[in-house]
Amino acid sequence: MSLAEEREEGEYERAPKRFKTAEAEEGEDLEEGEDSDSASAGLIGDVEDVPVPGGDKRAHWSTSKCGSRGKDSGDDAHRIAPSPVVHVRGLCESVVEADLVEALEKFGTICYVMMMPFKRQALVEFEGLESADKCVACGTSEAVYIAGQQAFFNYSTSKRITRPTNSDDPNSGNKVLLLSIQNPLYPITTDVLYTVCNPIGSVLRIVIFKRNGIQAMTVQNAQKAKAALNGADIYAGCCTLKIEYARPTRLNVIRNDNDSWDYTKPYLVRREQGKGRQRQAILGEHPSSFSDNGYGSHCPLLPLPSNNRYKRGSHDIPEVVAYPLPQTSSYIGHSSSSVAMVSGLHPTKMNCTRIFNLFCLYGNIEKVKFMKSVPGTALVEMGDEYAVDRAITHLNSIKVFGKRLSVCVSKQHAVIPSQVFELEDSTSSYKDFSMTRNNRFTSAGQASKNIIQPPSCVLHFYNVPPCVTEEELQRLCSEHDVPGYIKFKVFDAKPCSKTISGLLEFDSKTHAVEVLTVLNHYQIRIPNGSNPYTLKLCFSTSSHL
Repeated sequence: MSLAEEREEGEYERAPKRFKTAEAEEGEDLEEGEDSDSASAGLIGDVEDVPVPGGDKRAHWSTSKCGSRGKDSGDDAHRIAPSPVVHVRGLCESVVEADLVEALEKFGTICYVMMMPFKRQALVEFEGLESADKCVACGTSEAVYIAGQQAFFNYSTSKRITRPTNSDDPNSGNKVLLLSIQNPLYPITTDVLYTVCNPIGSVLRIVIFKRNGIQAMTVQNAQKAKAALNGADIYAGCCTLKIEYARPTRLNVIRNDNDSWDYTKPYLVRREQGKGRQRQAILGEHPSSFSDNGYGSHCPLLPLPSNNRYKRGSHDIPEVVAYPLPQTSSYIGHSSSSVAMVSGLHPTKMNCTRIFNLFCLYGNIEKVKFMKSVPGTALVEMGDEYAVDRAITHLNSIKVFGKRLSVCVSKQHAVIPSQVFELEDSTSSYKDFSMTRNNRFTSAGQASKNIIQPPSCVLHFYNVPPCVTEEELQRLCSEHDVPGYIKFKVFDAKPCSKTISGLLEFDSKTHAVEVLTVLNHYQIRIPNGSNPYTLKLCFSTSSHL
């Protein structure tokens, strides 16, 4: 949604953020699972004083590019013209928008703040160039601390931060916010969003929809909620909120359920398709002690909305809001099985390994088994129910090799290696992946590096030997009978890096899915090399190059 002007260094592992912030991303984020030695964007350098006409000193970045790729011809390439937009680097992991405003408003009126939490950077737009000059000059001559850590400042190449929508104006009077949930490792429901948003200001309505991931619209005290929650993590290291002012000025809710809720009409009748209008139940759908598994108490993940929702005011807001990670035994919104059933598989082009290559982006894969009685259908046992939820959310109804996949929760609770047979490509119909090193959620640290993305036409590749060229990757696609890419980009490598990474853009999302399905975890061997390199692919956060 925003213009990318600087190339930033990506950061994955983040501390849980206080719910006080604003966030948006500029440039290109590193993608899920990138190894620590993978190539990234520019490195942060020292700030130097540069004389300019008029006797002023303006700061510029003295950056060092590594390796033979992307070297600049001289220092002139780093000089940036003065701009009302200031680029801030070196922020701490838990910094929020309120911290930036508090530290920098002494230089002048701040119009807009764009947070980049994955990179510990931000853009700050001042009302006038003079204020930006003061900020950059002060940061050059003395240490400026934001949230207890010294930050570094330079002019942005943008003259104005592009707002996501025309309505993104605190003075517009729009009370509807658009929430995009990035890296949604856990299910997001109206109860979850209500519990997060209501302490900031009374929530009137919530509507959740799936478009480019998970998004929702809420009606409440928009300006206050945006400042307090934008950029915060609902759960530690994931489910990051990106908040903008929405174009609609009103939300229409026709029923109260997990995807929509009108809190001004808590008794809205639930309607099921084909049954018409139902009689309103005086005491709800069932006794409060009844759960889906029978009578008995259960512990919800987050406090469910109650009658006190109308009484909570802004004075109740805690300074720091921290929620625990979901507990599998207590959360009632996820699927009831860790096994997914996948149908619509191409009879000759899909096998256990290729299913693993695609589904491993959303959770660990334990076992894969094709069903002999139902051709083109397989069972995928994943690490937990949340992984199945993510796979269904992002992979259901996508097209692979001309056939549309159907992904749903299986009634089976485990995959049993029975009735093993040979597929049409001569591979086994059953395979155990529980011990493979290619699973990407084997530890909390590794899982936090994964950015959960829906399929897109841009793939991120990493763990590739530096000697591999663009032509060799294109030839690899041809040899495996998958579509070639139309654009290619390599990130600048770090000095100690033994691999490179970059982006590949394809004609369509379907082409990118097919390439990932076939080439993910392909073993690249190089002359005189002792061990092969495992090519790793994932969907990029970029929509195009």
